[in-house]
Formats: sequence, C-alpha cells, structure tokens
Amino acid sequence: MAEKVSLPYNLCRPQALSELMHSTRLSLDRTSLQSLFDDLLSRAAEPPQTGSLPLFVGGHRCGWLFSKAAHALSGLEGVELKPDHAHIGRLVDSKSTLNALLASVANTLRTAGCAPGWRNELLDVWVDHDNPEAASSLNMPIAAIERGIVRPLGLITRAVHLSGWSSDGGLWVARRALTKATDPGMWDTLVGGLISSQEDLQTGLVRESDEEAGLDPQDIANRTPLRTIASMRRQVPEGYQSEEVLTCECVLPAGVTPKNRDGEVMEIKLLAPSVIFTMLKEGAFTLEASIVLTEDLLRRSGE
Repeated sequence: MAEKVSLPYNLCRPQALSELMHSTRLSLDRTSLQSLFDDLLSRAAEPPQTGSLPLFVGGHRCGWLFSKAAHALSGLEGVELKPDHAHIGRLVDSKSTLNALLASVANTLRTAGCAPGWRNELLDVWVDHDNPEAASSLNMPIAAIERGIVRPLGLITRAVHLSGWSSDGGLWVARRALTKATDPGMWDTLVGGLISSQEDLQTGLVRESDEEAGLDPQDIANRTPLRTIASMRRQVPEGYQSEEVLTCECVLPAGVTPKNRDGEVMEIKLLAPSVIFTMLKEGAFTLEASIVLTEDLLRRSGE
C-alpha cells in the first residue's frame, strides 16, 4: 500500500476532472523536482551520432540515417547516398510505391543486423517538424515503415503515456520485462507505448492501457487530455531516437488493480510519490518515464 497523502477532494463527490487532478498537491521539494526535470530534458536533447546523414524520404526531410544503416543500404535501388545527405524514394510519386520501397529497405537492414526488436508492426513516417515544410505536412504521414528500423533511420515516432494514480494518493508504475530490446528491467510509467500506423492517439492509448496494464476503457474514462511534454532526441545503440512524448493522468477507480496482459512488463507496483521521487533521482526509470513522472510530480507539488 502506498504512503498516505492527504488529498483535498472527496472522490465520492462529482467534480470536474481538471479540478480534481490539479487539487492533488504533494509535499515534495519543488526546487529539487524542477532541477531534476531540467536535467532530464537536457539529456533528451542530444544531436545525432557523428557520421549520421540527414535523411529524406519521398523528397521530405524525415530523419537521420545511422552510418551502419547507410553502409547496409549502399547500392539498394531507390536509395541515394550523398556525402552530406541521403534519399529514399526521391523520385517516387505514390504512397503505395514508397511503402513498398520502405519495406525493401527494412528487410535489407534486418538482413544486415541493423534492425533490433523487429516487430512486424508498421509506424507512420512523419515529416520532421523542425523543418519549414512541415507546417503543412506534420499531420499527414507520408508513408508507413516497420517499427524495428525507425531508429536506424532516425524517424519520428509518437509515444503516449498514462500516469495512473490511486484514490489514496499512490502512483502505479511498471517494470519492463527483461526481454525488452530497450531498457530491460527498468521502471516505467504504468502505460507507455508507440502509436501504430493509421492509429489515432486516443485509440493507441486505450490499446496500450489494455495490453500493458489490463485497464478497460471505462477504467481510464476520466483521464486528462493528452498533451505533448517533450521531444526525445537521443543517441541509441542502433541509431537515433526522435520521439514526441505525450502524456495524461487519471485516478483509477477503487478496486481496480492493473495487471499486465502482453508479457512486456515483469511487475506493477503502487508506490508513494516520495518513493517515486527517490527512484527518479537514482535513475531507476527510463528517461522517457522519468520525464513524464517528474513533470507530473512537479505540477502536483504546488507553487
């Protein structure tokens, strides 16, 4: 059972969700939380590895081609490697043809050992919003590609997270399975995952909540709206992580106990905010989860 935190609201009394969530104040050191949050954001703002090439897909700037992946793709039809940039499908004029070319790219990288965590799952390919042309293209994915090669290509992904609170002021967190390709055994948010191709954000959040925490739609119906809190830009062994991090929160109904369903979580615990804070300072959580949870605690720590 989590350490008790005095909450200034009655869960039995109807109340606007935004009022309920913002009234949950915690007695944590706000200065220390802010310092931790700033440090986490700085760690999530790395440049691509030396030797990575700006990558264009279908004529649009979309990512960063990792040097090992570039070597594997050398000579593949539809791929152009220049000294200062790379193109995939520069002259392709249809989405279906571009998707077929990206499937060939994915298989080539898999054969070359550049695609850890192959999932047989497609993610959308987005135009890099840091570029001027993205203003009209950001909300329109230009293609779809195998999830296992987005990082060798430095492509943008979108991840949704849910912070699940208990009615007595505890916070549910999950520990990643040791079989996970990324950050095995580390602690994570209760729910967190990537949005699949052609999947809207809310549908993705409901799906991930079911798979990772065994939560039904009604269990999270009173969640706050999803909001973007960070852009992860980080070097990883297989390439470059470029990820938009979105989050929301909810108080789980009394009697609801999260339980993993997809085998990607080894345990789920209900912990006191003070314990979470200590774990965050000790680096027990993934970087993404640390950003999400610290931001949540910071907002609840009062002014």
